[in-house]
This record gives sequence, structure tokens and C-alpha cells, in this order.
Amino acid sequence: MKFPKKLALAFAFSITGTVPLAAEIELEGSRLIVSGMLDGAALPEFVMHVNNSRVRTVMFDNSTGGSAEVAEAYAQVIRSKGLSTEARGQCQAACAYAFLAGKEHRFGRGGQVNALLIPLPRRPTPAELATGGWRSDEARHAVAPAPMPATAAETVNVAAAAPASASTGAPTPASDAGPAPAPAKEAWLPGKGMLFTSTPTFFGRVYNTYYCDGNQGADLSRCERVSDADPYKLGVLTQ
Repeated sequence: MKFPKKLALAFAFSITGTVPLAAEIELEGSRLIVSGMLDGAALPEFVMHVNNSRVRTVMFDNSTGGSAEVAEAYAQVIRSKGLSTEARGQCQAACAYAFLAGKEHRFGRGGQVNALLIPLPRRPTPAELATGGWRSDEARHAVAPAPMPATAAETVNVAAAAPASASTGAPTPASDAGPAPAPAKEAWLPGKGMLFTSTPTFFGRVYNTYYCDGNQGADLSRCERVSDADPYKLGVLTQ
């Protein structure tokens, strides 16, 4: 699958850190534009504008990450005020979570390529796509990935398989081992999840959906195309 060059470049910048590190807020009439990472630095200003002006729409402009807690804070304000949201350019992870909180949510107009990345641990099944179960709270906890190193994951798995006695180092019987350690969670990788794209053409915009496993780097051609995943049918876009 051949990806638009502009989208590939923007995605490459987002995973290598060549993006604004802190959010910036700009008010344009009834539209409040949020760009950069949702790290909490601009949250007070965001709340001030929403409370003191006639903001109707929040536009996320090339926002490529942030923390789960800050994303939820933005989402709560958007929901409580009944605001609509737009995504222009890149909107990934924390941005995607806040974007979906809008009363109506759509891609921005114009000639740019738009891309929305919703973090997910694996590719959804057709049944999950049909029922909406793929957009669970699990995605929220993945908006600020903290990958577990392979060595750490292996250590947890080994300890779970054979807990040792403190005195001899021998495996301890299951009855004496106490509660079993929790299984290691799959590492979250930057750029991992469902990717919805909107590309302008002479005949109107073309929408595509992919699942990226996080190992593709800047090579989006390695992301897997997801058929029958129209963003409007899935409720990712509403207008």
C-alpha cells in the first residue's frame, strides 16, 4: 500500500520528536486551536478560554501525544461544554482521545493530509469493529506509552514460571509461593494503533484505515490496511 508522501513525513517527524513539545493555544473567533503535545502546560489557558469566550469548536492541529491524565482533563472540559472537535494534520494518542470527546468530531477542511491515530494494543476483530468494543478504556491508558524493555518482560515471565525459595534458590511449591505475579503487559510502542487518514484529491477526499503495530517506524507501507472500517460508520468521524 502506497502512502501519501506528506503523511509519511509527518508521521516520521512525530515519532522522532520533531514536533512542538508543549501545547500552544490560539483563539480564532469561536474556534480554539490546540497544537503540540498535551502535556498540561497549556491546560489552564485552555480552560480559561473555554469559560470566558464563545468557543464552539476545539481544533487539534498537529498534536502528537501527551499524558493520559491531561488527555482526560481536556476530554472532560470538551464533554462538559458540549463542544465539537476537529483534527487538522496529525492527531495522535492523547490528542485522539480528547478529539473523540467532542459532541461532533471531524477532520479539518483544506488541502492538507489529515491523520488520526487511536492507540490500541492489537488489531480489532471484525466483530469488535461492528460493535464498537474496540474503543474501550484500554485505549485511554495507552495514550502515553511506556514500553517495557524485553529484558524486564522476560524477567517477569521467568519469575512467574518458577518462583525461587529465599534460602535454597529452588523452585517453591505453588502452595507456598503466595499470589502469582501479574503477567507482563504487552509493550506499547509509539505509532501503534488504528490510523485513519483523509487525503485530498481532485475528486474529493479519500479515506483509508490501517492498523500499525508500532514497528513500522516511518515506513507506513508496513501498516496493515483494514477493510470495511469507514471512519464515519465507526463513529470516529461524525460529519
